[in-house]
Amino acid sequence: MEVHRRLGPGFLESVYEEALAVEFEINGIGFKRQYELPVFYKERKIKQFICDFLVDNRIIVEIKAIKQIGEIEKLQVINYLKASSYEIGLLFNFGQKSLEWKRLINTNDFKNQCNPCNQ
Repeated sequence: MEVHRRLGPGFLESVYEEALAVEFEINGIGFKRQYELPVFYKERKIKQFICDFLVDNRIIVEIKAIKQIGEIEKLQVINYLKASSYEIGLLFNFGQKSLEWKRLINTNDFKNQCNPCNQ
């Protein structure tokens, strides 16, 4: 990815978020930053998540700048997907020498995507 190639690891997540927004704009990709995802329980809004980007009105994008993507980071995106009607989530980690990324899909069976969900 262009952002990681140019900046490399070591910056804060906010720097990568700004740079990724620039890339989306340059490439004509529609996006919304800090997109709010309400969480409902029994038809009542109980919480609001905020994802880094909603891209093309269909893909949730979350950015990290950490040593390694773990189950907690995957669960964060899975929860965003569960709270919304969106099917695809992308998790980017700019914290390593090579860009690390995960694609997560909103299915009815999240148990197969991450072990902590089984507990």
